[in-house]
Amino acid sequence: MINTLLICGGGGSEHEVSLRTADFIEEQLAQAEDISLKRVEMDASGCLTDKQGRVYHIFYDRKIRDEQGNAWSVDYVIPAIHGYPGETGDLQSQLEMFGIPYFGSAPEASKTCFNKIKTKMWLSALGINNTPYLFLHSLEEEELDKAHAALEEWEAVFIKASNQGSSVGCFKVTRKEELIDAVKKAFTLSPYVLVEKALNARELEVAVYTFEEELIATRPGEVRAPSDTFYTYKEKYASGSRAETFIEAEGLSEEQLEWIEQVSVLTFKALKLKDLSRIDFFLTDTGELYLNEVNTFPGMTPNSMFPKMMENYGHDFTEYLTGLIRSAVSDSAQAQ
Repeated sequence: MINTLLICGGGGSEHEVSLRTADFIEEQLAQAEDISLKRVEMDASGCLTDKQGRVYHIFYDRKIRDEQGNAWSVDYVIPAIHGYPGETGDLQSQLEMFGIPYFGSAPEASKTCFNKIKTKMWLSALGINNTPYLFLHSLEEEELDKAHAALEEWEAVFIKASNQGSSVGCFKVTRKEELIDAVKKAFTLSPYVLVEKALNARELEVAVYTFEEELIATRPGEVRAPSDTFYTYKEKYASGSRAETFIEAEGLSEEQLEWIEQVSVLTFKALKLKDLSRIDFFLTDTGELYLNEVNTFPGMTPNSMFPKMMENYGHDFTEYLTGLIRSAVSDSAQAQ
């Protein structure tokens, strides 16, 4: 039996969505007879609590213990936490120290992709088209002047907290009187702020993952936000979301599809991602393609695209995840 620890929550702005992702994973793994799953919820202080309210701590002997000293061996961890500390590499660093294999990318890759500015620098270094941008490091007058100049040149911009999830701390600005307030709000969430050109574009998403040691990049799906908004955090996860999702985007040329696939695979390999990712693109009205973001642990809620695109490709999520767990645990045992 493989003892698998499912850690969810995190206590941050994406806590509730992380619980919904954990619900999906728990449901999928319920079908696996050789996997024993223990689910714990992490709060903002890092405390782990199970459904019965028992508090646990992880130890170097690859066991978790409650406050009465009862121990449970851990063979594998699924860090189902969106945002800090799951997507930032912090939790993965702890698991690396403990020698416990886990689902998803390693600390360095997680940290790079969670930082929007670092990601764009990597993409530019790799020669991959990404949305025109600049970044601010403070609220000093010279930095704010850069933001005003960008808004004047581009007419509409997105102000994004650099170290947040793909839809958290994101503000669209079209009027100069809105700019400073948006920048200040973003700085409350991150030490750096991204100012990005707002494009009139279709939003495409690709699931990239490893299945039986083969790297898969699905055909792009599409998200269409209502005309009066963009794909906000609320539109992404709310039960009453008005956004429309299409598992396969229509009307793309073979050349565009080939470029998206090649860039998705290159990004996954070059940024040293592991197990899964969702890579997002923009397709403008004039046919230009830009890579927008790289998500190392995409959502897995009823509204989420990643599991839908995997299923559409022909792969079963339970088979996919259990295969990764068995392989990682086997490799870990051989390495000891």
